[in-house]
Amino acid sequence: MTLPTGAMRKILRELKNREKDMVRLLGDFVRCESPSHNKTAVDRFGAIVAREWRRRGAKVRILHNPSRGNHLRAEVWLGRGRPPRQQLMVLGHMDTVYPLGTLAKMPFRVSGGRAWGPGTFDMKGGLVLALFAVDALKAAGIKSSKRLVFLWNSDEEIGSESSRRAIEREARRSDAVLVLEPSFGPDGRLKTARKGVGGAEIVVTGRSAHAGVDPEKGVNAVHELALQIQRMMKLNDPQRGITVQATVVAGGTVSNVIPAHARAELDIRYSRTADAASLQGQLRRLRPILKGARVEIRGERSRPPMERTAATRALFRQAQSLMRELGLPLGEAATGGGSDGNLTAALGVPTLDGLGVVGDSPHNPREHVVIRTLPQRAALIAGLLASL
Repeated sequence: MTLPTGAMRKILRELKNREKDMVRLLGDFVRCESPSHNKTAVDRFGAIVAREWRRRGAKVRILHNPSRGNHLRAEVWLGRGRPPRQQLMVLGHMDTVYPLGTLAKMPFRVSGGRAWGPGTFDMKGGLVLALFAVDALKAAGIKSSKRLVFLWNSDEEIGSESSRRAIEREARRSDAVLVLEPSFGPDGRLKTARKGVGGAEIVVTGRSAHAGVDPEKGVNAVHELALQIQRMMKLNDPQRGITVQATVVAGGTVSNVIPAHARAELDIRYSRTADAASLQGQLRRLRPILKGARVEIRGERSRPPMERTAATRALFRQAQSLMRELGLPLGEAATGGGSDGNLTAALGVPTLDGLGVVGDSPHNPREHVVIRTLPQRAALIAGLLASL
């Protein structure tokens, strides 16, 4: 669908007039803390988000989840008559990495043209953009040719285990998926490729003994683990986009006892779907190096890569064209971090990521968004919703 001449500028003007409202709502969202592991807190925030969508006439459905926070689906139809079967999916998450109480030392504040606080950048700012993108389309009288489905989950920061089925089900119904994860870099580039994310735990069992009196009777689990980590480090292949890192290590009890147990968590990233099976196979084939040791692999998990396909490039070119109408540049980037966009892209559904806010410092005390870019990003989302 082609937008009328001047539509993007009309949308942007409308959003610039609402910039203070966007910041105000972002503050409301950030002040409602929503750590992934706290169901009560995430559900409290979800109720606030649901209220905002109902105010806009959306059909809201709470996807109840007993193990984690509930997920939220909001459907909007901006056309005439009955909505068609065709739909666009907008994807994001309501949870943050910050524990309850973070606001006491990291409050929401506005300073230096930026809005600071836990979750501003990743990704409560993206939730705000979606709401105001719909507002702008309504105010400008611009219709959409497809149903707009917004799916916000509560567990993205911890792997989307409870929401993955809902995400994939909705994606299969959609012509394209727009992911409102934050943008890349200070110039707000979109993300057209993401590495796959995998992981596992290496668990080693040895045999304890006195470290000084009879060390020969022991099997040192820490030594075995160190050898296994050294073996895993050989899988690193930067040219292929493969990284393997031991990130959490534990073992031993006291200094004069040979440890009988040790464990390490691995973070594994890869750029190509074809490499996933090979990496998993090498993990499962790990065998003990020290005589008497036992090695076990637990908790294998993976999120497939988002590869830069022709369909992704086409979506990016459309986004670039819309920004060009506003006289603004738009670039693209690949990143090693994963998102729920990895899941939808792996299904073959055209997916464009990084459409959220411009800012910096996710997951740390300097997290912020650049306020003047909020209308621009909301205008881009609105343009995509109306033109795809």
